[in-house]
Amino acid sequence: MVKSYNRFEAEAVFGVVSSSNALWLKNSNSSTGRAVTGALETVLAWDIKAGTCVQKLSDSDLAVGTGATVATASPPVVSVLTNYFSELLAAGYTDGSIRVFDYRSGQVMTTFKGHKSSITCLEFDASGTRLVSGSRDSNVILWDLVEEVGVSRLRSHRDQVTGVKFLDEKKLITCAKDGLVKIWDLESRDCIETRVGGSEVWAMDVYSDTVMTVGREKEVKVWQVDLDAKDGEMLSQRGSLERVSNDRGIDIEFSKDGGHVIFSGNDKTVELWRRRTLAEIKKSIAKKIKRRVKKGDTVDEDEYDEKSVNEIWVQVVNFKTSAKIRNVTWTGSESVSGANKDAAGLLVALTNNSLEYYTLELEDGKFSRDHVIDLCGHRADIRALSLSSDDKMVASTSNGQLKIWNLRTTNCIRSMDCGYALCVKFLPGDSLVIVGTKSGQIQLFDVASSSLIDTVDAHEGSLWSCDVSSDGKTVVTGGSDKRVCFWELAVSSETVPGTGETTQKLKLKQTRVLELSDDVLCVTLSSDNKYIACSLLDSTVKVFFFDSLKFYLNLYGHKLPVLAMDISSDSNIIVTCSADKNIKLWGLDFGDCRKSLFGHADSVMSVKFVPGSHNFFSAGKDRLVKYWDGDKFDCIQRLVGHVGEVWALCVSSAGDFIVSGSHDKSIRVWMESDDEIFLEEEREKELEEMYESTLAVSLEGEGQELDEDDKEDAVVDKVHMQTGETLKGGEKLMEALEMGTEDLDLIENWKIAQATNPNAACPPRHVILATLKLSAERHVLNVVEKIKPAQLEDSLLVLPFSHVMKLVRFIQIWTAKEWSIPLVCRVLFFVTRTHHKQIVASRELKPMLEEVRHNIRKCLARQKSEIGYNLAGLRFIKQNWDLHHKKEFIDAVEAKEAEERSQKKRAFGTVV
Repeated sequence: MVKSYNRFEAEAVFGVVSSSNALWLKNSNSSTGRAVTGALETVLAWDIKAGTCVQKLSDSDLAVGTGATVATASPPVVSVLTNYFSELLAAGYTDGSIRVFDYRSGQVMTTFKGHKSSITCLEFDASGTRLVSGSRDSNVILWDLVEEVGVSRLRSHRDQVTGVKFLDEKKLITCAKDGLVKIWDLESRDCIETRVGGSEVWAMDVYSDTVMTVGREKEVKVWQVDLDAKDGEMLSQRGSLERVSNDRGIDIEFSKDGGHVIFSGNDKTVELWRRRTLAEIKKSIAKKIKRRVKKGDTVDEDEYDEKSVNEIWVQVVNFKTSAKIRNVTWTGSESVSGANKDAAGLLVALTNNSLEYYTLELEDGKFSRDHVIDLCGHRADIRALSLSSDDKMVASTSNGQLKIWNLRTTNCIRSMDCGYALCVKFLPGDSLVIVGTKSGQIQLFDVASSSLIDTVDAHEGSLWSCDVSSDGKTVVTGGSDKRVCFWELAVSSETVPGTGETTQKLKLKQTRVLELSDDVLCVTLSSDNKYIACSLLDSTVKVFFFDSLKFYLNLYGHKLPVLAMDISSDSNIIVTCSADKNIKLWGLDFGDCRKSLFGHADSVMSVKFVPGSHNFFSAGKDRLVKYWDGDKFDCIQRLVGHVGEVWALCVSSAGDFIVSGSHDKSIRVWMESDDEIFLEEEREKELEEMYESTLAVSLEGEGQELDEDDKEDAVVDKVHMQTGETLKGGEKLMEALEMGTEDLDLIENWKIAQATNPNAACPPRHVILATLKLSAERHVLNVVEKIKPAQLEDSLLVLPFSHVMKLVRFIQIWTAKEWSIPLVCRVLFFVTRTHHKQIVASRELKPMLEEVRHNIRKCLARQKSEIGYNLAGLRFIKQNWDLHHKKEFIDAVEAKEAEERSQKKRAFGTVV
């Protein structure tokens, strides 16, 4: 009988505050508003004052942890942008995809896939109907949010794009790491001007006619834009400002009124600059001239220019944040407490998984840090995890922090400062937690009071590992001083200084010491307290009897030191994992190596048995958690989700869920489901996914194959991106076309037969069409409508020309019946552009296209007549309203001319 296993699926993700840039949104319920930021694959909205997460935005298509094959982790969000007028929020991901959310409802409006690399910058136009994206693949893509399609791909840059801004509805300015600043005409889709902004340009912002760019140098270059000038003369450099920071700049942002600007670099420095008024500039110049006259210098007034950027812009203040900066953004003036008009708020996203909110006095430069959002995550990568005995809490440690989490609510219920933690364990009763640190100390914490009870200098070097006996009486620690120490909890009396009174206090008391020949990296106790296993720096594992510490077994075979190990519940098997990427299973009867598995593509950091079985989990630096059968030595499932090295792993006492911690600062809970896994089926899925992924890549390469000369000259290109979804959409359309064509031929032959034999019975139709009670043309149109608008053109590219001819046949029917004319026209125009040469050479298609042309002209003429009728009706209603509600004595001719000038002009293209 084939053995089956239960699948583990992602249940919860927590511990991440911010992993991308942050932006500010107004919130009527809070004076400080909301901070919106990416948190791995989700977008979180934080209440700045309360420090709580109030909204999560995610795409259900990005669900992780359900695959056991070659599927990769969900791409994390790297850039977020909002449009305040249309209430849209765009999120860019590391795989080059863009998802547009309605942040009121939290629904995904559309998904764009056109970039091959991570998104670096996003920008909405003023109306919120267009979106521009820049990527590491050096391309800029203009997206139409109404039609949900990519309009054009701009390919002139030679390195990653770092900034995109709209100058007006028809002009776009971009900058990139190649050091170039370019202006684009979006109507002609040409690059009309290029300027050198330095060796590299990392950030840019635009206000009115002023553009500022910053790169690796200290200088911020200031440019002036004149859109009325000739092409090639629109952008001119006016000067440069010198920053305080020596690191490269990463962000520039003007205030809403353009009177202030903030600079931030790849360090902790934020700089605030202010635009001076003309009177202040003249006063400053007069002071400089007066100072030089006092020194006896000859002064030429032409030396001082009132239009110089160094005279216009002056630094107000610079200050340091608590960690390196990811981005800085202005908040609304209403978010500043006290309603001070000369104060502003700044929201700072930091690289250490936290957000900070500052209040700035714009005139005198005073600043204060009012709010910090950091409780719900670690500042550094998570190094160790431990579950409580009732599986309701999990303890996590990092460099400097110990946090206790409620697994049901995923809230942080305790946060305590500690040393550089390397291991952590709950003691029986779950009221105490011990932490082993890199300095060799054992720290004992009380969970209820969030206090440090005791600190013991246990080892001279790093304390790498600790474990607790099943009876809870003994704590075992191993360190780099080649010792394994045994500890017990004892109550001791201490005198309170200055009072003479004594108080009872818990202390760790050392009972035994086991001296070894090399540094101890891991210690593990068996559940029956019979064995203790110690892994050493010499890549061996030594097993001792726990009661007498008598040597029992020596396990050798790893090429690099064993980093973690675990003993099964029946004490028959020990599993070890090493930096040599291997997992080995050993028998504890004779110390024989039962199986050596190539477990991960990088160092294996943790391994844990499922209680009551020989199945076990492993975690590695390759970002994977794997589920193994310890008896048959098969990999059951790959748990994909982390985007950083997985350092820690723990399994519940019932084995129904596991918790993993990673370098990406996230803690993920994987829950056992009722879905069964069969190994043969999983291997077949793996082959299918591998085939589909390579097929999409090969088709993408063929579709974008250009000669070398064409690559140099191709500045504007179509936006196409073959994915697994577009391939499936194309395949479904091909199936529908074959089915529909067969049904049309069947009906036509039946009608021909009826001409000679009126009593001829209708032949049986295709079972799907007969069940759905649909005509062939309606079924094919339904399939086309189900394809997402952003993927329609890429799905049509999959069709061979034989199926294109079948599609044109259906287009002829759709246009005759006037079904979904906008969609049908889009399909028709794309197909004719793509297969123009074959269509021209085909005699069979000529009469069809002639009829299609006639049908479209007829339909558009009718729609034009309807629009004209509606406009006339609206105009009559307006005139009738004005006639009965307005009583003014004005010149009729002048009023009519003024009304004509104020009306919006609409241009209608002529149908050829």
